[in-house]
Amino acid sequence: MMTQGTIFRIKRYALHDGPGIRTTVFFKGCPLSCRWCHNPEGIDPRPVSMVKTAPEGAFHETVGEVMEAAELVAVIEKDQLFYDESGGGVTFSGGEPLAQPQFLEAVLDACNRCDIHSTLDTSGFAPAAVLDRLLPRLQLVLFDLKIMDADLHRKYTGVSNESIIENLKRIDGGSTPWRLRIPLIPGMTDTETNLEQIARFAAGFKSIQGIDLLPFHRIASGKYRRLGLADPMTGTDPPSPDHVAAVKDRFESAGLDVSIGG
Repeated sequence: MMTQGTIFRIKRYALHDGPGIRTTVFFKGCPLSCRWCHNPEGIDPRPVSMVKTAPEGAFHETVGEVMEAAELVAVIEKDQLFYDESGGGVTFSGGEPLAQPQFLEAVLDACNRCDIHSTLDTSGFAPAAVLDRLLPRLQLVLFDLKIMDADLHRKYTGVSNESIIENLKRIDGGSTPWRLRIPLIPGMTDTETNLEQIARFAAGFKSIQGIDLLPFHRIASGKYRRLGLADPMTGTDPPSPDHVAAVKDRFESAGLDVSIGG
């Protein structure tokens, strides 16, 4: 197994991004440039330099590592006992894992041989053929749906949502379990119009298991500073608990299982 890919973080013992205790692997590179991105270090497919502060002073660290598929699988396998006991597994996030399809496919094949539950956390922005090839290798998909209006989606993410909507329909028509993830970004994704459009769209889903609401937070502000970049969300506050609860009620009233957070 000599397929290579680039990742920028491996988070072990994660309790989100799928059931049970998980290892979350963050793939480097994303075709979207969401204004609220909380992993800006993962957008560029190439390694980037970030400032890190330590007791002895500040220094630059490289974020991004090229790994062989077999090398990554060896890291994932280390916690298989925890996966088995908790009903957990591995989650591939990013960045956008579908932007490295050959690498992801090789890792998924190895995880399936080891009976490791594999979850994909995706923006859904990829050729349909890529999604069709990978879906049978997955046990769960976490699919982000940000904005229904095509013009606003391009304004806030940099890309069209046409393929995203079509890929979401493909997943709903398949046999792989999936959940919808909705980022709640003040003034962008959490508007009354957008939430109503998503609710109408979701009402037609056949196989959706539930919805995860992801309220905006300020964690990324320090990352932008360490990258030497301006934070596009400076001055934006997280949505209030009351607003998040109201959105949760909206989707629960449609008979959907709704959680807050991953």
